[in-house]
Amino acid sequence: MTAAPERRRVRVAARREVATDVVALDLAPADGAPLPDWEPGAHVDLEVVSGTERQYSLVTTTPEGHWRIAVLREPEGRGGSVAVHEGLTVGAEVVVAGPRNHFGFDPTRPAVFVAGGIGITPLVAMIDAAERAGTPWELHYAGRSRSRMAFVDELVAAHPERVAVAAADEHPRLHVVGLLAEPRDAVVYCCGPRGLMDAVEAAAAHWPAGSVRVERFEPAADVDAPGEPFEVELAVTGVTVSVPADRTLLEVAEEAGAFVLSSCREGTCGTCETPVLEGAVEHRDTVLSPEEQADDRSMMVCVSRARRGCPRLVLEL
Repeated sequence: MTAAPERRRVRVAARREVATDVVALDLAPADGAPLPDWEPGAHVDLEVVSGTERQYSLVTTTPEGHWRIAVLREPEGRGGSVAVHEGLTVGAEVVVAGPRNHFGFDPTRPAVFVAGGIGITPLVAMIDAAERAGTPWELHYAGRSRSRMAFVDELVAAHPERVAVAAADEHPRLHVVGLLAEPRDAVVYCCGPRGLMDAVEAAAAHWPAGSVRVERFEPAADVDAPGEPFEVELAVTGVTVSVPADRTLLEVAEEAGAFVLSSCREGTCGTCETPVLEGAVEHRDTVLSPEEQADDRSMMVCVSRARRGCPRLVLEL
């Protein structure tokens, strides 16, 4: 079972607009204790309103030791970003959990960074780490316009030979197929809209396994698809439960008295990751890599189910 991420109160120490509809927040510990270290690709769960958490990548730790995140206002989204933009002014306090990392950076291999819009946030930290480690890297940054692309001016100014900007109102769109046509000894790191990440994964499907890493903070397209009923043996709790077609494994396990850590309940945060002892899984999360999903060693019980034709799972719950 995944360990419970540490929760703490933080205070908004600074706030500035870094692009149109994008605000950067510097989060300081409310109790004055140092914030923990983190690795590039890590994110925190921000309790934007009571009982509702959203995941935001860490951009950097400031010289003052504060965590920096950047949030795009999405009026048509699920409400989290609007709450951040309207409610988190300087001095406001909020609860965060983490940091956690499902998007690890490998400084020993050359890196091809592909960002779409606000997906630049975790890649900024990776670029800083690559620079410190001497890792060869390049960034391909796409967006609707430069005015809407956070940190673009700083990145271009600091690394003019390594950063390629594809602003849709200036140049043709990023040509992912051409970029990834020839496999290289490199890892592709991509974050951005679902369409971009899907395109990158498809374009690099012929690269060696494990060459592409993506970070998704929105539910998979099939998360609410109809399922089939199945049984689950909760090995730790000592009971067997039946999961109907219209309910989640998490809901049923909680009713049976199992202790399950959870947060997003959408398969995007990784909190409810649970070891699979027996059975085949229909993975509906956006956290595990394709290789990890194929191994069936763990599952996100908030959205994933037994694979069709597999009537029974045994879990370490």
